[in-house]
Amino acid sequence: MPTPHRTTVRRQLLALFAALLPLLAALLVAAPAAGARTEAADAVPAATLTEVTDFGTNPSNLRMYVYVPENVAAKPAILVAVHWCTGSGPDMYNGTEYDTLADQYGFVVLYPSVTRSSKCFDVSSPQALRRDGGSDPVGIRSMVDWATRTYDADPGRVFATGISSGAMMTNVLLGDYPDVFAAGAAFAGVPFGCFATTDGSEWNSACAQGTVTRTAQQWGDTARAAFPGYTGPRPRMQLWHGTEDDVLRYPNLGEMIKQWANVQGVGPTPAATDSPQSGWTRTRYGGTGDRAPVEAISLQGFGHNLYGYGMAARVLAFFGLDSGGPTPQPQPGACKVGVTTNAWNTGLTASVTLTNTSSTAVNGWRLGFTLPTGQAITNGWGATYAPSSGAVTATNASYNAALAPGASVSLGYQANHTGNSAAPGAFTLNGTACTAG
Repeated sequence: MPTPHRTTVRRQLLALFAALLPLLAALLVAAPAAGARTEAADAVPAATLTEVTDFGTNPSNLRMYVYVPENVAAKPAILVAVHWCTGSGPDMYNGTEYDTLADQYGFVVLYPSVTRSSKCFDVSSPQALRRDGGSDPVGIRSMVDWATRTYDADPGRVFATGISSGAMMTNVLLGDYPDVFAAGAAFAGVPFGCFATTDGSEWNSACAQGTVTRTAQQWGDTARAAFPGYTGPRPRMQLWHGTEDDVLRYPNLGEMIKQWANVQGVGPTPAATDSPQSGWTRTRYGGTGDRAPVEAISLQGFGHNLYGYGMAARVLAFFGLDSGGPTPQPQPGACKVGVTTNAWNTGLTASVTLTNTSSTAVNGWRLGFTLPTGQAITNGWGATYAPSSGAVTATNASYNAALAPGASVSLGYQANHTGNSAAPGAFTLNGTACTAG
């Protein structure tokens, strides 16, 4: 039989435990689960266009609107949708289908909105045409950074699209931030730097009239000058233009093709031409599939206001957003690539050795590199290669997909060249830069 003292202690302990139970339950309910939404994400209601303030550095006082679907994907992609002159972020939201497509595919849409009186984006000032120089591109970059943090978004799947002034800004964003944007789609725009002015004017009549012409190399150098020293992958570009555009005239399409083909390191001759719809001519450069390095759609008889229902779905196909997104590839800690070439008059062979120098096994690899201008792969071994020129990806064969730590794999290709028989200068393994050796 328990003593009176022990009975009293036991009762006190039971009373204390009973008092603590509600507190423990409350703490368990309040504790954030692993991977829980951030506080900022909880402040944005799903499936509703919502304005976000205090998103970061914003030198030109842009406003930011965001649309997040009910079923946002894990590590979602981000799409920046940029409005036209006199428009706004809500106008872009109401006038396009990106929100309903986000509902279907789970990505996040950002709608920047201009507050200056013209309601046009700054695509002409020296500040706008260099990385982190100030003005609108810096504010848009801040929006992307905010969304990446808030939704744990995939930094490798950030895209931009725009109409008119927004199309010009799409060109600017891809030039200023090639390390941020994976691809862009510009509806009725002009090349990066074409609208440049030094007198404070937002309008460049010569460019608008389509009388500014440069070589592909000159246009490419203009875009590359926005981020001097950058040697990483460059974003792909999809271009839309009407033949009867009387605001930003049709010759601008040809100049944009020259610019982005040069930036991608591919030739100006189409790799494929077709007509996906009556009156449309689609040309692809550096590849023949939906994700070619450069794609241009010329619309016969269309004026400046060319955007129409259904076009956004073609944008998503070009971006690769018309699915749940690519399966994340294993990321090695380090890798090394060695290349030897053997060249003759118009051809060459390249032998490549890829080594996993990390302590983590790689199960499935994609080796990325850019061929020098004028080279095109005719056949290869140890991997499949696509596209044949420009920014190429070599994907493992079934028999060599596994790379243990310290293990190497040999692959190679044969290519034609027009005088430059050099080996590629940089490689990435599943998106991670490799050392040469």
